Amino acid sequence: MSRTSRKKQIEPIIIDEEHGLVFESEHDLYSHFEKEISVLEKEFFSLRKNGDIEENEFKTYDRHLERLLDDPDEVWEDTDTLGDQRMFIYIRRFEEDLFHVAACYLTENTPSFVYLHFPTTDQKLVERYRRGQIVFQRTNADMPMGAIDGDALHEGDELASGLYKAMLLLRSDKDISEDDFQSYSDFREHTLEDADEIWRSGDSVGNTLVSFIKEYPDDDVYYVVVTVEDAPSNSHALLFSFPTKDKSLVDRYRHGENLQAEEVVQESSH
Repeated sequence: MSRTSRKKQIEPIIIDEEHGLVFESEHDLYSHFEKEISVLEKEFFSLRKNGDIEENEFKTYDRHLERLLDDPDEVWEDTDTLGDQRMFIYIRRFEEDLFHVAACYLTENTPSFVYLHFPTTDQKLVERYRRGQIVFQRTNADMPMGAIDGDALHEGDELASGLYKAMLLLRSDKDISEDDFQSYSDFREHTLEDADEIWRSGDSVGNTLVSFIKEYPDDDVYYVVVTVEDAPSNSHALLFSFPTKDKSLVDRYRHGENLQAEEVVQESSH
């Protein structure tokens, strides 16, 4: 019996199929964009100042890239730096003095290749990348870092913002940093669907708040989702959510009436 061997088929890397940007390997991909990357890296290192984040620390901030691309504060279209090639610059503030910037190739309005990205504490450096034409600007650039798409905090709701700020004031300095809240965002749906505890209470202005609490022992963390109840439908709109390692903070949300999970109807957003 004869045997034939077949090479394992490798999926191509598709950046922009319409314009022929389909590559067989990462080596081919980066070779194609080598000139653009070189231009941008040379510019970046000529602009950055001593005292900014050290290059050997950049990987520590790589976790910001996905959120930057999904939910930027600003996007600028630069048609000069790379000649005929349009480039889009994404900017987001993560802390009072921490920004992340990414220069991207877009396919159908979505970043499909990142030429260069970096963290910086230098606002003057960030200003150098605000160039060309602004094509997107967040209407509320002061949105809390804990806001997640689909909750009322993300939409600037006053009730959600007030309760969220109160929660931050109660947190221990040793608790999970607000900057890391997004790393736990996947816990939100799991907590709503399979909460360990559900508590209903009223606030001073007549709102009925319902808190979903779930412990994740493998991660040594609790996750709390705060909602507001619509009495006629008994449904619950998301206000905000957060992770915590502080049992005393969790206890703050254990008050009022303890509900059974089957009594609750959920909505995905406010």
